[in-house]
Amino acid sequence: MTRVPGPVARKGTGPRSRDWVAEDGSRKTEDTMPEVYNWQLGRKMLYPYEERHPKWQFAFVFNINRCLACQTCSMADKSTWLFSKGQEYMWWNNVETKPYGGYPQFYDVKITQLIEQVNPGGQVWNVRVGRKHHAPYGVFEGMTIFDAGAKVGQAAIGYIPTDQEWRFVNIYEDTATSMRAIVEGIDKTGFSRDEPWKMTGSSLPEHETFFFYLQRICNHCTYPGCLAACPRKAIYKRPEDGIVLIDQNRCRGYKKCVEQCPYKKPMYRGTTRVSEKCIACYPRIEGKDPLTGGEPMETRCMAACVGKIRLQSLVRIGEDGLWAEDRWHPLYFAIRVEQVALPLYPQWGTEPNGYYIPPRHSPRGYARQMFGPGVDNAIEKYLVPSRELLAVLQLWRASQQIIFRYDVIPGPKVFETQIHGKRFEMYNDTVLGFNKSGKEVVRQQVEEPIYIRPAERVNWL
Repeated sequence: MTRVPGPVARKGTGPRSRDWVAEDGSRKTEDTMPEVYNWQLGRKMLYPYEERHPKWQFAFVFNINRCLACQTCSMADKSTWLFSKGQEYMWWNNVETKPYGGYPQFYDVKITQLIEQVNPGGQVWNVRVGRKHHAPYGVFEGMTIFDAGAKVGQAAIGYIPTDQEWRFVNIYEDTATSMRAIVEGIDKTGFSRDEPWKMTGSSLPEHETFFFYLQRICNHCTYPGCLAACPRKAIYKRPEDGIVLIDQNRCRGYKKCVEQCPYKKPMYRGTTRVSEKCIACYPRIEGKDPLTGGEPMETRCMAACVGKIRLQSLVRIGEDGLWAEDRWHPLYFAIRVEQVALPLYPQWGTEPNGYYIPPRHSPRGYARQMFGPGVDNAIEKYLVPSRELLAVLQLWRASQQIIFRYDVIPGPKVFETQIHGKRFEMYNDTVLGFNKSGKEVVRQQVEEPIYIRPAERVNWL
């Protein structure tokens, strides 16, 4: 990862230094802080509050490989929620270009550096252990933001970005770089003075010179850093859908949520002196939009997506805090069965509920440090998809109503080939999507139909 001048992990100050106040009034120290289970890490971890889980959880999958960076999602979100005075710099939805882009700039590099200062050389995954339902990516043996925060007397380790870092939401857009530039610290083109031109070029499946678009909204994490950090207890997770919200009446603008959310999705509004964040368009999730007749509806950024990269739903949570088995739910299939979609920076420990199909042609090492050790398997599954996965992928952005269940009607084989030495067969199956009430709202074929415009309606004359 790119090295940039970063903040220094500092000791906590004030009444929250080295301890936290629990809901019952008792004080929590590093030794007495509760432990919660994080299935993305395959282990328990420290968290300031006891483990609790909603009945349903808001979750989504973004397919990075389809994104156009058209920013339609960003503008849909901006025009719906962020058009008032004091919100000019706020983008609850943003699309940044990796590896150099970021909003705020270098947020991921700085968080990673802060944890590395506390646990130098220890941020590693143990993938030799047997991968099971409760530990699909192996076991993370390093420190989360909460583990590292406990060492320095904070609820979670973090920093407050400067105004300049918030200023450029699209900085370094479409800026390609070489992996050697990242590893060796040379200029962004990937060429040193001694080697002004690289003659060997790139070869699949990885490109040495690369960039990709990363789409981000609030992850509505299972263990939110913002919620853990708030001294006013103004942040809460809704029990009906897991959406994380800020109580505007309780918030006093201390910016602890801004400091200790590693994804930097809570944002301080100077005109009201309180923090605000993505609300997951919860009126639409509640079915209050008249367009769907009371059925849960996708958020504005999801529904506006031109590239069809987004699928959002609610997943059922079991009593053990894990996702309840729901084999015919499209998100459960993509994330838990095929494991083609992965969490963003799972090692930070918040158990984000936003998942990504990783970029297939970027250097694998770079992708692994962003999405964890499941990258190789996920890309392999995406490059040579199974018959069922290929059908399910047609549901992305196919309906504004939230899809809770799918079914596949078999169709004829229409194509076969070899992809990276593996046999691939394509069937023109039909995938059906059903809303929460069980009503069919989507019917899509794998092979897109071709319509030929009749001669009397040609438009090129």
